[in-house]
Parts: sequence; structure tokens; C-alpha cells
Amino acid sequence: MDGSLLEAEDTIQNACNEVGLLATEKALKNFDTDGRALQTGSIKWTAKEASEKKYQTPYGVVEIKRYTYQTSKGGKVWCPLEEQARIIRGGTPRLAKQVSHKYVHMNAQAVRHDFQANHNRKLAKSYIQNMADWVGGIAQTKEEDWTYTLPELDEAVSTIVFSMDGAYILMQEDGWREAMVGAVSFYDTEGSRLHSLYLGAPPEYGKDIFKQRYEKEIRHIKALYPDALYLGIADGAKDNWSFLTPHTSRQLLDFYHVTEYLGKVAYAAFPQKTGKPKRKEWLSDRCQQLKHDSEAAKKLIKEMETLTRKKGLTKSVKEDLAQALTYFNNHQHQMNYAEHIAAHLPIGSGVTEAACKTLVKQRLCCSGMRWKNQGAGIILSLRSLVQSGDRWEQFWNKINQYGAQCYS
Repeated sequence: MDGSLLEAEDTIQNACNEVGLLATEKALKNFDTDGRALQTGSIKWTAKEASEKKYQTPYGVVEIKRYTYQTSKGGKVWCPLEEQARIIRGGTPRLAKQVSHKYVHMNAQAVRHDFQANHNRKLAKSYIQNMADWVGGIAQTKEEDWTYTLPELDEAVSTIVFSMDGAYILMQEDGWREAMVGAVSFYDTEGSRLHSLYLGAPPEYGKDIFKQRYEKEIRHIKALYPDALYLGIADGAKDNWSFLTPHTSRQLLDFYHVTEYLGKVAYAAFPQKTGKPKRKEWLSDRCQQLKHDSEAAKKLIKEMETLTRKKGLTKSVKEDLAQALTYFNNHQHQMNYAEHIAAHLPIGSGVTEAACKTLVKQRLCCSGMRWKNQGAGIILSLRSLVQSGDRWEQFWNKINQYGAQCYS
């Protein structure tokens, strides 16, 4: 304990790791058999001679003798200790939980450095990658089978919003492709958001797997909240509405996407180089109209039609104006913002927009990253669990209950 406090703390950390190894060795032995034959159904398993095996733990490597089993016909080797203790890729479940949680936020090399710097543990980059992939594989495989409970909320749920969007990531073979994000948000009677759930999926032609997962989540939620108002909010992409409309009683175009179109229309209203203050004032006024006047969308369509006859507009301004007019004509029925605001209902899909950044972009779009579909899917499955309240803990409780593997 001589030297600086930092040096002393490093000594303490190493001592704690030594204690952890001794305790884990004892704990592991509790999950082994006594070597007698075992019966599973009609299959009889006979123990081989106990052999040494090294296991990775949060505290270091522990080596113990344990029994493995095989039938008289040979074939697969079964290790009851590894099944009962929930060993994952040669590591204890707590180590697997630590590794995969860190991998959710950073790449394998950064995880390796983190373990060495903060836990005095040396782990190979390849081992970290393999363990995180295995845990992510469990998450993906069990998405259809495992159902997660919702937390107890402080207020009664009045409205549930389903929304979806996409974020582009760079793939190794196909270039930039769209990963999908789905969000489920729960609101009280005053319009305050109580809780949100997230789903992430790698790029997929047709998006069928993502939609099936989302529909499973929707069915589960509707069974829990049959009396809630179900509202769909998204941008104007046709595929969003072909999915959301059958599952919602109301549909609303994301308000902030609409304002982006109006921002371009402002250049048609005041095209002058010195017109910035007037464009800003015009945009603010029209946004307020949309929020509080139930006839605002119709009025804006008429105003845009008038602006199309205005002379002196540049080609790009005319094109932007035409796109905005088409957008409003196609989605006018989804722009009843005044009614929703009066009823304390949300009008934007900001939760989903934020998820595109936090769920996808922050992890999958770092400098130099290119992804294969499987790797991107593993990351998104794990990040969805971490960002959806206590689902990460529920996921590990299920591994603790049902196991992660039966044979090695």
C-alpha cells in the first residue's frame, strides 16, 4: 500500500480480482456433477474422466476440473457445468454481460482497452468479438420467443404512438443502405411521454423481418392496453403508412418534416437575397397556423398554388415549391395538428428521429466503419435492448432462466 493513492488503488483492484477468482472457482464447482451417469429422457450419458478447463471471468482466468459426458454412441460432448452455470463462449455470464454491454457502445478494440485500463483484465480482441456476437445471436434468435414486460408507469397510459424511420449505414458490399428504426411511445392524458421502446434492424430488402418483429410488439402492447388511442406518426414515405395505417386509429404526418417543406416554400414567397428576415417571419407564422388552425393545410395549398404563378423564381425554387405542393396535396388528410394539440396529443416523431441517431448513427457510422448484415443486426438488437428501459436486465434474466447453450 506504499506510494500514491492511485498506486494503492491499483493494488487493491488486483487484490479484489484475486478474491474474485477464488470465489468464482468455488462457485463454478457448485454447478458440476459428481461424475455419476445421467439420464435425459431415454438417453443415458456417461462421464469421462474429469479434465481441466479454463474459464474467463471478470477477475481473470480460472482453471478447474469438471466432468464432460457422452453417450455410448459417441457424438456430441455435454458439459453439465457449462449448461447449468450459463457459460457463454468459455466465459462466465457476468463477463459476457459486461463484454456485450461495452460492445454495444464501442468496437472490440476499444472494449479491450477499457477492460485493461479499468478492470486490470487482458482480453483478446477476437475473444471480445466472438462473445459479443454470441450474445447478440441469442438476442436475435429469441426475438420471436421472448416477450418482455413493460415497466410500471407513474401515470395511466392514454395514447400510444407507433412510428418508424430509417438511417443509412455503409455496408461492405452494397454501399449505403437503410437500417430501420421503430419506436413505441406511451403518453398520459396531458401528453407527457412516460416510456419508449425501440426496435432496430439491419438493411433488408422489403423490410419483412423488421415488420414482423414490429407487429409482434404491437400485438403484445395492444393486448395490454386495449383502450388506448393508437396514433401513427412518420414522415411521408409510402412504406411507412402502408405498415402503420392498419395498426393505428389515427395517422399524423410528422410536423417537423412538414416544416422542412415550408422552409423551402418561404424562398418562393420572398426570393430576394435580402429576404431572410421575412422568410423567417413567414415560416414562423405558417407553422403557428398549422398548429392552431384546422384549415391551415388547405390555406397553405392555395397560397402555394398562387406562388407557382409568381414570376422571377429560379428553377430550383420552382422545383422545391412544386414538391411541397405535391407533398401537401398527398398528405393533407394527415395534417390535423390543431386537433391533436388541443387534445394534448403529440405531433412529431422526434423520439424516432433521435433513435436514428442514438440507436444507429452513433455506433454504426463511426469513421471508417463498413458493416456486414449480420454484424449490424447484432449491434442493433443489443442496442435496442439497452435503450428500451429495463429490457437489458430482463434479457439477462431470461438467459439466467433458460440458458444460452447446452453443448460444447
